[in-house]
Amino acid sequence: MTAVGLDRSKEPGDELRRADGRHPADLRPVVVEADSSPYAEGSCLISFGSTRVLCTASVEEGVPAWREASGYGWITAEYGMLPRSTHTRRSRERGGTGGRTQEIQRLIGRALRASTDLERLGSRTVLIDADVLQADGGTRTAAVTGGWIALALAARGLTRRGVLADSPIREPLAAVSVGMIDHRPLLDLDYSEDSRAEMDMNVVATGDGRIVEVQGTAEGLPVQRAAFREMLDLALGGIESLVQVQREFMEAR
Repeated sequence: MTAVGLDRSKEPGDELRRADGRHPADLRPVVVEADSSPYAEGSCLISFGSTRVLCTASVEEGVPAWREASGYGWITAEYGMLPRSTHTRRSRERGGTGGRTQEIQRLIGRALRASTDLERLGSRTVLIDADVLQADGGTRTAAVTGGWIALALAARGLTRRGVLADSPIREPLAAVSVGMIDHRPLLDLDYSEDSRAEMDMNVVATGDGRIVEVQGTAEGLPVQRAAFREMLDLALGGIESLVQVQREFMEAR
């Protein structure tokens, strides 16, 4: 098990602390538990504070028909929330996935493909399942961050068994939310913050700050460019810390 949280305990300005005691640039405590689904080729249970997501990676030989001639592999994702992952029960999506679910699934897939050499993966598919056990904001960012760990574990297994000569994972990649609340940028929003943010963003990037995707919306007045840059810098700092968690976790395995 690996846990991390940015240490701001020696910083001045306690008046800037948030409802849970964090400073604006603090991540929630991050915990990663290994082998949460032992039948999967790679798995972990990741927690961003009270948000908990079970991430698994399943390896299947072959790729979708439209990709067969390319010689490249494929990574895709499915995302879901358990009925009591929220304060009131959610109905299961029995009639097909809704728009929000499809959006998050595509985000996870795009993000993980960006960190992987699909040619080296070969003609096989890795399916990432991200199942939200408990939701308190940031479920999609936790799913991307934990999904990368599950993918990296699966790729390591393929390499150790000699199925692949080298790991197809190019680099660590993580995601985090950031928002503007009362004209202050805050990192890693919980639900109480996300629900009243003037603007919130989800940022996916590599550990060295190269951006994969930014999803952001102003809920009220437009946000100045300088404020946007401040939010983006805050998110990239959080991602750097999350990637360090990923590295430490993988080194300990």
